[in-house]
Amino acid sequence: MLAILLVVGQWYDGQRRFKALRQQANVLQVQLAATTDRLREAQGRQAALESLYQELSRGNDDSMFVDIEQTLLIADQQLQIAGNVKTALAALQAADAQLARSNRPEFAPVRKALAHDIERLQRAPAVDVASISAQLDSVLGAIDTLPLAIETRPSASPSSESAPAAESTWQHVMREIWRELRSLIRIQNTGHADVALLAPEQIFFLRENLKLRLLDARLALLAHDETSFKADLKAAQVLLARYFALQDPAVDAARATAQQLARGSIGITPPDLAASLAAVRDYRLAHGQP
Repeated sequence: MLAILLVVGQWYDGQRRFKALRQQANVLQVQLAATTDRLREAQGRQAALESLYQELSRGNDDSMFVDIEQTLLIADQQLQIAGNVKTALAALQAADAQLARSNRPEFAPVRKALAHDIERLQRAPAVDVASISAQLDSVLGAIDTLPLAIETRPSASPSSESAPAAESTWQHVMREIWRELRSLIRIQNTGHADVALLAPEQIFFLRENLKLRLLDARLALLAHDETSFKADLKAAQVLLARYFALQDPAVDAARATAQQLARGSIGITPPDLAASLAAVRDYRLAHGQP
């Protein structure tokens, strides 16, 4: 009897423990499910954050590369039109510094192209188009005020002739008449073998023709057309030497400027930024940028 009671007691105790263990298991299962849900929620948030970061990163890249491309386009135009090497070099170096700050390995091809163009510009001979153009503008601005050879007048000099100590009235009258006659005719060395007489309308067209020659020289400068540039400056020198007052300081300065510019060389074609622009566009296409 005692043995039966002992067996029954052990069975009830086992059932109680089994029930307690099952309840604990259910609790653990609920806790595990809750933990799994929280983990999934955390993973979802992490994925959303990564997606947002990538979207923001792509947006920043888009904006950055658009800015870089626009800057390089403007610099390339200035380089080809005005030969402005300094501006182009500064634009390339600024773009490379911007990419270097991001420290992204995928930017390496673009930075390599930028370094290539930077080296080319640093080695390229430069023509100071802006300075030459400014000198041409200075001469152009003075043309309307440059005196012509036919407009120069000799300076009146007081007569050194003194009246004789004793002269009659008729001698005094004849001497005064002679002095008046001499004042009507004056001989002056203008520096020209022959000075052409020009009507007022011809003077206007002369000055306009000289302006056109200098404007053509400036256009040739922008096109790096050295032959036309020198030919226009030579024609301007001929006009200045033939029709204008060579003794005048302003005329002399204009001729000196034309001669100095004609001795220089403008036929140097600056390099372009094609490699850098192509690398930027290739990157944008490869990464789906518009």
